Amino acid sequence: MRDPYTVLGVPRSASEKDIKSAYRKLAKKYHPDQNPEDPSAHGKFAEATHAYDLLNDGEKRGQYDRGEIDAEGNPRFAGFGNGGAGRGARPGAAGAGGFSAEDILKEFMSGFGGQPRGGPRPGAAGGAQWDPFAGGATGGAGAGAGARMKGDDVVVNATVSLEDAHKAASVPVRMPSGKMLNVKLPEKVEEGQQIRLKGQGTPNAFGEPGDALVTVRFEKSKTFRRDGRDVRTDVAVTLYEAVLGAKVRVPTLDGSVELNLPPGVDTSKALRLKGKGLHGDGDLYVNIRVVLPPGGDPDLEALARFMRDQKPYKVRD
Repeated sequence: MRDPYTVLGVPRSASEKDIKSAYRKLAKKYHPDQNPEDPSAHGKFAEATHAYDLLNDGEKRGQYDRGEIDAEGNPRFAGFGNGGAGRGARPGAAGAGGFSAEDILKEFMSGFGGQPRGGPRPGAAGGAQWDPFAGGATGGAGAGAGARMKGDDVVVNATVSLEDAHKAASVPVRMPSGKMLNVKLPEKVEEGQQIRLKGQGTPNAFGEPGDALVTVRFEKSKTFRRDGRDVRTDVAVTLYEAVLGAKVRVPTLDGSVELNLPPGVDTSKALRLKGKGLHGDGDLYVNIRVVLPPGGDPDLEALARFMRDQKPYKVRD
């Protein structure tokens, strides 16, 4: 894989905010849902996601910057014990025994049972089988021939309610294989944010699975309308509640609360409940909707005629 800083188009001095912003732009541009007929976009999307996963992890980013791991997140090649190639050797080159990482892979693919001629990896505890596909310290090879070859990643959409997003709830997600997973949403999850599920992708011929990339989508709510981090909702009230004032129940993302409706409330303006928006970062705006009694009412009609003839007022220019 290419240098993750180059993939995201940011300098090595980039802040976490800069890295996140750069990834969002690339994810939006190359997301498979936006480019269903462009295979190259799928690859760029996966590459950007991998780069972000590495640089977004403070520990891994530090290890990469110090040269301790490669762009795939594998430990750098350090040779086979005392007889292998040194730190300065070309990756994949044969060591003192004339046995390179490429030779090991060729031997494995020719049916040598998954370990070199000498049996288990030198120094491995309990005679454990050596894995030629494990990068770095476990496989003895750096990026390239020795890197672990995973299966394909799968991309899945998870449509969640605003209430579940607000609470960072666990939601069921169906994989392409039909398997159902219970996925915990991140705190303050955003529309289009992606969650990586390690080992939930498609396995390769050797059983090594890729990852699942779950993209969060907010479903349309019957109760709320989202405006960034602000949320809007409508509340129906009677004519006498609007005129005389009342306490009414109002839905919020945290559950219903009681709202004091002032007498003669101005229904042309929304009432604001501060901090009751998405993730507590926005506000909730309540639009009051006056509902007249069904079927008409003779007394109300008489009052309306009196108001029209004796006490008219303007609401329009």
